[in-house]
Amino acid sequence: MNVAFVCIQNAGRSQIATAFAKREQSRRGLEDEIEIVTGGTRPAISLHDVVIEVMDERGIDLRDRIPRKISKEELADCEYVVAMGCTAEGVCPAAWSETSIDWGLDDPETMELDAVRDLRDNIETRVETLFDEMAQ
Repeated sequence: MNVAFVCIQNAGRSQIATAFAKREQSRRGLEDEIEIVTGGTRPAISLHDVVIEVMDERGIDLRDRIPRKISKEELADCEYVVAMGCTAEGVCPAAWSETSIDWGLDDPETMELDAVRDLRDNIETRVETLFDEMAQ
């Protein structure tokens, strides 16, 4: 099974979701059963500093992560395409897939630290719930 976490910049929300998904994948012993991809249509140069900071608080180091471009072809192979909250047709990768889920989350780039912590916790819960659904 393939799951993608996508947004436009791939510098915040989708990176947080991917990190938690990889943790769930490992915790549940699903490394051979679930492939996780992430990307954006207009990737940033680097992750947002505040995202690195709040994930570091959870013991997850994102310093080496680099935003990447996602292609329509990659998403075509995914059973789950999770968009973070982009709705611009043609720009948002969720528009490329009939099986997309949009979590409708705000971009953390300009958020205060406590708001990004809340966003992180929200994403963590959503990822755990998604893995529960995929297990059924």
